[in-house]
Amino acid sequence: MEHGEKQITVVDENGNEQLCEILFTFASEEFGKSYVLYYPLGEQDDEEEIEIHASSFEPTADGVDGELAPIETEEEWDLVEEMLNTFLDNEEEEN
Repeated sequence: MEHGEKQITVVDENGNEQLCEILFTFASEEFGKSYVLYYPLGEQDDEEEIEIHASSFEPTADGVDGELAPIETEEEWDLVEEMLNTFLDNEEEEN
């Protein structure tokens, strides 16, 4: 794996497992949580934009990723959107 890229398996509301590539993670002191942004593998196609998903998680004591949880507040979504836009802007500058 290059550049610390990781994959996670996400189970949707129907119980289907989906392998996803982690785009990036970040922690928020304001909300006391960490967030992960990811997208399902196998959906990328040059013509279509990938659908990026976001969840919160609280790392377990041993530092291994904890359980993913839905993002529930508008304030958290605003933060995630801001972080995503910054990330995407930085990606464009590198290319």
